[in-house]
Amino acid sequence: MSTPAPLSADSDIELEVGGMTCASCANRIERKLNKLDGVTASVNYATEKAKVTVPADYDPALLVAEVEKTGYTAALPRPEAATTDSEGNDQDPADDPELTSLKQRLIGSIVLTVPVIAMAMVPVLQFTYWQWASLALAAPVIVWAGWPFHKAAWTNLKHGTATMDTLVSMGTSAAFLWSLYALFLGHAGMPGMTHPFEFTIAPSDGAGNIYLEAAAGVTMFILAGRYFEKRSKRQAGAALRALLDLGAKEVSVLRDGVETKIPIGELAVGDEFAVRPGEKIATDGTVVTGTSAVDASMLTGESVPVEVVAGDAVTGATVNASGRLVVRATRVGSDTQLAQMAKLVEDAQSGKAAVQRLADRISGIFVPIVIAIALVTLGAWLIFGPGVSAAFTAAVAVLVIACPCALGLATPTALLVGTGRGAQMGVLIKGPEVLESTRKVDTVVLDKTGTVTTGKMTLVDAITEPGIDRTELLRLAGALEDASEHPIAQAIAKGAAVEGGQLSTPEDFANIEGKGVQGVVDGHAVLVGRESLLADWSQQLSSDVAAAKAEAEAEGKTVVAVGWDGQARGILVVADAVKPTSAEAIQGLKDLGLTPVLLTGDNEAVARRIAAEVGIEKVIAEVLPKDKVDVVTGLQSEGKVVAMVGDGVNDAPALAQADLGLAMGTGTDVAIEASDITLVRGDLRAAVDAIRLSRMTLGTIKTNLFWAFAYNVAAIPIAALGMLNPMLAGAAMAFSSVFVVGNSLRLRGFRSVAKQ
Repeated sequence: MSTPAPLSADSDIELEVGGMTCASCANRIERKLNKLDGVTASVNYATEKAKVTVPADYDPALLVAEVEKTGYTAALPRPEAATTDSEGNDQDPADDPELTSLKQRLIGSIVLTVPVIAMAMVPVLQFTYWQWASLALAAPVIVWAGWPFHKAAWTNLKHGTATMDTLVSMGTSAAFLWSLYALFLGHAGMPGMTHPFEFTIAPSDGAGNIYLEAAAGVTMFILAGRYFEKRSKRQAGAALRALLDLGAKEVSVLRDGVETKIPIGELAVGDEFAVRPGEKIATDGTVVTGTSAVDASMLTGESVPVEVVAGDAVTGATVNASGRLVVRATRVGSDTQLAQMAKLVEDAQSGKAAVQRLADRISGIFVPIVIAIALVTLGAWLIFGPGVSAAFTAAVAVLVIACPCALGLATPTALLVGTGRGAQMGVLIKGPEVLESTRKVDTVVLDKTGTVTTGKMTLVDAITEPGIDRTELLRLAGALEDASEHPIAQAIAKGAAVEGGQLSTPEDFANIEGKGVQGVVDGHAVLVGRESLLADWSQQLSSDVAAAKAEAEAEGKTVVAVGWDGQARGILVVADAVKPTSAEAIQGLKDLGLTPVLLTGDNEAVARRIAAEVGIEKVIAEVLPKDKVDVVTGLQSEGKVVAMVGDGVNDAPALAQADLGLAMGTGTDVAIEASDITLVRGDLRAAVDAIRLSRMTLGTIKTNLFWAFAYNVAAIPIAALGMLNPMLAGAAMAFSSVFVVGNSLRLRGFRSVAKQ
């Protein structure tokens, strides 16, 4: 194996760690790595990854060696090409040797253990010498199927530590060795021996009892729990793998007018490539030629394709649904939106919440305490109890029931599933610490432009003079404005085309600087612009239309006058339109207990009109971009816990200052970088989804932690008092793991408010 080249600058390294069986293992590796000079490490048991920060020129091979020295395996992430076999076929990520081995051991233990338990529990099945048949069946389960626990316990012993595996190995080995003693040296091997299965400990002859069913049953149940954990962790990470697999593998690049197929890795910024209907757009870019509908549902969760034309931005991995497009690449590789989404999800899944760090620390000290309790229990029963058998059984039950195997999965598994489900819906949660913030937030500050509104000028109304046809007004004005590049002109042209169909080409066109445009359309001499432009040609608006113009301008809207053939014919009203779903989103935020606040640099009249339209009562208007952060700080000084939703560069400081920053993915990279949650969809309802999902994930984590730990503590006294059979203790412990991962997987059923 070749040694990786040293890194040239400070960097984060991600190691793939194998051999961990519980949170204590992760904790041990983390401590070992953090003892290295200049190294800061965080090891996540659920994701089986270590995130390590190292100084400049640090050799990653030293990290791998340190992990291996601890008794586990480690490897640097494989390059993308490593996910294919020698023939170029994609390897199935489900082909996991560890998972396969667990499955084989589990099946073997079930086949062999079920008869052992049946004979121990049902006296009628206890034929002559049945105990020796139990030994023959149970021995492979305890030795072969339980080998991973014994191996891990031996590794722990060499390092002077103890983990959950130590408890399992000690408990099952003790039960097995005691049974061998009772069979060969005691009275348990005598013909006709019977032993009733009991839920409580009763005085008995210690040398006449065997506990093969307990040892084999505990092994089987715990293997079942481990297998379910391993399988569920893979399912939980499916969203991230799906994201990584979304991108196109090849691209048709246009060079000298000829299409050439090249691997996606060879595509460079500035290259133009063709995308046919049904093909994925290879990377982020701008449409050069063509019109089409683009299906972005796999990235944004939106089911309705978006129409694109020349000049529109498109995102890599989205699907061209109709016409042929030529796209110029603007971002490639790790700079693309898809790659950044995957990075955000991966960071969130590999991070640790404060509650998980606490759980890891608890698990690290819990095992030695349990061993001590088991020894005390053994001693107390030997001194005060009815015999060795009762003492032994109680001690083994303590070892088994106290094993908090599910503790290490309680938080990360929920994070895996929650963040993965969010990614599927276009909600990217940056890290686990964000979850707590969403629970505390009581105020949400909403930037107006691009967040509540579309951020683009839109034709919102057309008012005609008496006797003038509205369609005619739009047709002539739209045709003339279509020849102009001004944003207001383009908004009018686009709105006219939507309502009136294809626009004519002006026979003559001239731009009157500062006033508007004039030209000839279908034989009509048309004027579009300021009212003063029409006045220059002795064209006057009627009093009713002039009053409507004044009213619209008072609301902060832009109004242009239209005239032709010597007469004023009407006005066109242009404004930054409210997104159709904003009012629904605001109501959704209110239902979550949040108070919405509209924040904008626009004038008061415009802001209040928008606020009234969507149902926001508190408005802060005419705020300079640099003062937005002061608004957030001011609300916080009043005792508010503030969330901020924005999309622009000028929103970035406020997003960073807020207790919870949510950036619209349709906005700038700076805003996205400053936020805690990125909303890939431009739909404000995604903010509602983000807070709902975060709160639900946090609730799942708390439920998991209760079942993963609290019941252990409650059951230890029961086991110590001799009231719990070791086999039932093993079943209860396995159920704890199953419950934790099963409860976490419920998050996969989370539904967006947009689809309810």
